[in-house]
Amino acid sequence: MRDHESALQKALIAHLRADATLKALLGDPARIWDQAPRDAGWPNLTVGRSESSPVPAADCGIEHRISLRCASRFDGVEEAKAVCAAVRAALHEAPLEADGVRAVSVRTTFVDVFRGQGQRSTWGVVRLRAVTEEI
Repeated sequence: MRDHESALQKALIAHLRADATLKALLGDPARIWDQAPRDAGWPNLTVGRSESSPVPAADCGIEHRISLRCASRFDGVEEAKAVCAAVRAALHEAPLEADGVRAVSVRTTFVDVFRGQGQRSTWGVVRLRAVTEEI
């Protein structure tokens, strides 16, 4: 049995880092990480909560729910909304594949943009649903 969770995350980050719109918004190379470094620039995108479970039908793969978090210090919500929209566009039915695992479905299920405590930062959350199978 392959590690679907790690393979999906690897493919997801690589796909997002290669996207031209996200490079324009997040720098080149794009500031997209599993965990942001201490000196991370703004804005940036990180992988947040991730959960997975077998698809109810026999041998039909793994269903994943993943949250991606955008952090912005722009004066207003415009930048975080732009990053979230670019993530949604880049990942809709994206052909993600790594380490013998491929996504057969990738969809955005939820986007939320909100101001942080003290109004100094803006956060965006993009939740994805993906189903993977072994190649």
